[in-house]
Amino acid sequence: MKFINIGFGNLVAANRVVALASPDSAPIKRLVQEAKDSGRAIDVTCGRRTRAVIITDSEHVLLSAIQTETISNRLDDSLSDVEDEIVSDEEE
Repeated sequence: MKFINIGFGNLVAANRVVALASPDSAPIKRLVQEAKDSGRAIDVTCGRRTRAVIITDSEHVLLSAIQTETISNRLDDSLSDVEDEIVSDEEE
C-alpha cells in the first residue's frame, strides 16, 4: 500500500483517493460543509488556507493546505511505482 503526503506529515492511502478538487467552487464548498456536519471531514491544514479537497472511497473529505496539482503529481508518482512493481513481478 502506497501513501501520499498531503502536508504537515499527514498521509493518505493512494488507492483510497477518488477525487482531488479545488475548494473554490460552490458545489465543493457545499460538499465540505455537508462532510463537516456529518463528521466525515478531516482538516489537515494546520490552520492554513485550504488549497485542495481530497475525496476518498469511504466518503471522507480531507482538507489540505497543499495545491491540488502537487498532490496530483505525488499521486501519479505513487501509482507509477505500483505499476512498476506489478510489471517487475510479472517478469520474474
